[in-house]
Amino acid sequence: MSLQPSYAVSHPPAWLATAIDIVLRAGAIQTRHLGTDLQIDMKGAIDLVTKVDFEVEHMARETIAARFPQHAVLAEELENEAARDDRRHWWVFDPIDGTVNYAHGLPVYCSSLALEVDGRPEVAAVYDPTRRELFTAERGVGAWLNGTPLRVTGAARLLDSMLCTGFPYDVHETVDEVVGLFGAFIAEARAVRRLGSAALDLCYVAAGRLDGFWEQRLHPWDLSAASLLVEEAGGRVTRFDGTPFDTRCGQIVASNGPIHNEMLAVIASRAGRAPNRTD
Repeated sequence: MSLQPSYAVSHPPAWLATAIDIVLRAGAIQTRHLGTDLQIDMKGAIDLVTKVDFEVEHMARETIAARFPQHAVLAEELENEAARDDRRHWWVFDPIDGTVNYAHGLPVYCSSLALEVDGRPEVAAVYDPTRRELFTAERGVGAWLNGTPLRVTGAARLLDSMLCTGFPYDVHETVDEVVGLFGAFIAEARAVRRLGSAALDLCYVAAGRLDGFWEQRLHPWDLSAASLLVEEAGGRVTRFDGTPFDTRCGQIVASNGPIHNEMLAVIASRAGRAPNRTD
């Protein structure tokens, strides 16, 4: 299996090579600890963290510090650099995206890493160790699964589409809002799924397994790498109101493109406003 595609490199090759190296090593750590005492702690009512999250994040931070000492890291579990830090290069990392799945032994989780330059992801790697699937992307060059180019679907309407979403960790307090929007999409789409890993959901849009995805109250490490995969596979990403997406905005609508305005219209109908349709 070829893990790194062949192409004309437009960024320093060490960037993507490092992202790939870290997520593959993360997958090996995750796999090694399966079936052992994960030392699960609670960050919130339903938000979990395990000792594996910390081990993986330490590995990533040490690797980046050794290879790129001038770069900063933004990751989920350990203390991050001050918000006032003005460095241009930020590695945005989720050691386990889908920790609840991982803690329950459900094989839907991954590790996700992007390098952002001036706030925009430039290279990305997402690795699912349970399926040995490595998703990679480089801005302006393309997106790949195990070295094979990715392309979004050609579905032209929601009725022909399979969508996916996630539920935020405050869902117990926002259940009417979250389930209401879920129901609105069920009424319009062929099918709607909820898998529990935003990064993999977005990778599946890029790979043509899903036609669209939406979620809110997310963090940059949930979005950065996989949003680049969708874009480089020919898809479209915006905020809920159709305005331009950025990895710090906390929400995303990602699609193959043709169904995007329909998705925005469903969201707008629940919010009681007109969608901002920017084609």
